Amino acid sequence: MKNLAFLSIKELKALINSGEVSSKQVIEYFKERAHNHSDLNAVLEVFDTASVIEKTEASGSLAGIPGYIKDNIAQNTRKMSCASKILEGFECAYDATVIARLKQAGAVLLGRTNMDEFAMGSSGETSAFGPTKNPWNKECVPGGSSSGSAAAVAAGLAPWALGSDTGGSVRQPAGMCGIVGLKPTYGLVSRYGLTAYGSSLDQVGIFARSSYDTALVLSEIAGRDLKDSSTLDVEKHDYTSALQGTIKKGLKIGVIQEALNGEGLDPEIKKNTEQALKEFEKLGATIVPVSMKTLEYGAACYFIVSRAEAASNLARFDGVRYGMSKRDGDLNSMYKTTRHDGFGKEVRARIMVGNYVLSVGHAGKFYTNAQRVRRIIRKEFKDMFDTVDVLVMPSHSVPAFKMGAYDNNKLAMDLQDYFTCSMNLAGIPALSIPVGFTADQKPTGMQLIGPHLSEELLLQTADAYQQVTSWHKHNPSLD
Repeated sequence: MKNLAFLSIKELKALINSGEVSSKQVIEYFKERAHNHSDLNAVLEVFDTASVIEKTEASGSLAGIPGYIKDNIAQNTRKMSCASKILEGFECAYDATVIARLKQAGAVLLGRTNMDEFAMGSSGETSAFGPTKNPWNKECVPGGSSSGSAAAVAAGLAPWALGSDTGGSVRQPAGMCGIVGLKPTYGLVSRYGLTAYGSSLDQVGIFARSSYDTALVLSEIAGRDLKDSSTLDVEKHDYTSALQGTIKKGLKIGVIQEALNGEGLDPEIKKNTEQALKEFEKLGATIVPVSMKTLEYGAACYFIVSRAEAASNLARFDGVRYGMSKRDGDLNSMYKTTRHDGFGKEVRARIMVGNYVLSVGHAGKFYTNAQRVRRIIRKEFKDMFDTVDVLVMPSHSVPAFKMGAYDNNKLAMDLQDYFTCSMNLAGIPALSIPVGFTADQKPTGMQLIGPHLSEELLLQTADAYQQVTSWHKHNPSLD
């Protein structure tokens, strides 16, 4: 059968509709490919054949098209562990809203992908079930926390996957794996059924090969949900309709100078970003240098807010209601032993920091100040969008690095979110697109950032770029 591994959703749909291949053949092909490349450790579980094939008769825009789901999104009767020992073996009793909508669209959910434990990490190395490998270089990380979803799409195990983005967990691995990754506007996509890390920051995101495929999946999962009071009053919309291969007339792209010219940015990522901007100029965009004075405060603000919310959200994993339970001794002993043995080192550290910044005597100094900085970041973004349509900065500061490279430098690991977390704090959308490779063939990504509910503009802009470049068509050599 034809090599389907790196075909887009659009191309797979054409093959199925023409009768050249059946949905069943497509599903079996990708299931076998996942088995053949299990060494990547991108997929924690591939669902059994019978329960997958029975879904292929559904109709809809994604009918018969397989994809993977990050292991922190609920799927009815399926396991969900958040890549943590504390939830190993736990089965969900309901579908997340995004899952229900994907099923309604006919999508085939192939399995669960690996991730940093409870979405806490930037490399895919904190999973209780072992690290995910980058398909471009198996000695390197794929980024995180949505490591498995990014690696699965990059490796051709499926044409799309869902992840979650709290501080960059879709965009950063998308950049390191050479694919497209979207973090929507906060509230555009329902969080019902997404295991909470930082409730005011989390958003379900999308990985795909192209901006068109990303728009196709977004069209099915976006929109108001009565089960999630934080969703916006937005009706279902076809985000592919504006993708005509051209940019918005008179488009102004603001380039954040502190990101492109600051310390710590790999020279090859800078070079590739600048080359991408030249392509946008050829397409008719006006490039405008802009300053973002709050960029340097974004990471610190994010550390405090995310860890404070994590400490609260993860309090529910106590050994009483579900998941692991170490019931030796009294109640206090059960709490301590269950949470110590169930949570990994990174999760325990973030919970402790979160409790500290919320504690009496420290909340004003840390958490309250972080919320003030967050408001300032939002205001600065709003002001910049008064003069430009879209902002640009890299998706990651360094290319995919060797596993264990930052084991003894926790600050450097935490700063992997430096270019991405400010958008979560502001609640605005951002899209990572591939823009080239380093000399040693590691992918690099660039972010397109827009004001609230500007997903259509970001996807239109990215689509125009992808019509005249081929970076999104490059694939790792695995076979």
